[in-house]
Amino acid sequence: MSIKAFLTNLFTGQSSDVKIQLLRYGVSGLTAAAVDMGVLALLTEVFGERLLLVWTAIAFACGLLVTYLMSIHWVFSNRSVHNQATELAIFIVIGLIGLALTELLMWVFARKLEWHYLIAKMASATTVFIWNFTAKKLLLFRNK
Repeated sequence: MSIKAFLTNLFTGQSSDVKIQLLRYGVSGLTAAAVDMGVLALLTEVFGERLLLVWTAIAFACGLLVTYLMSIHWVFSNRSVHNQATELAIFIVIGLIGLALTELLMWVFARKLEWHYLIAKMASATTVFIWNFTAKKLLLFRNK
């Protein structure tokens, strides 16, 4: 496959190729992470670090919305759950588990290890990215 064909497959149309989906999920994840980190930075800089875990949850929810929309419209071609309300509920549960992991890792990295909150966020986001892709692929968007 030529580079041009690969890039065309990567950015346009639906694909059931797990490699394309993983790359697209990476783009989706980076976009959601930028929204997440931007909201986190904005809230923290405006209102202070005292409520850092609250700001983390709000920012995470904003990123979750971005990744949901990108997942259903661009990343995954197959949908295992045909009821949209059920699909969204499962997506939210996966996200809440990801949020719990994020909160735990933010607490460890930012509070206990005293890393800068944005460095802590990047480290936690890597672990949560792996959880999110795997759970969503297996539960919501698996090939039939």
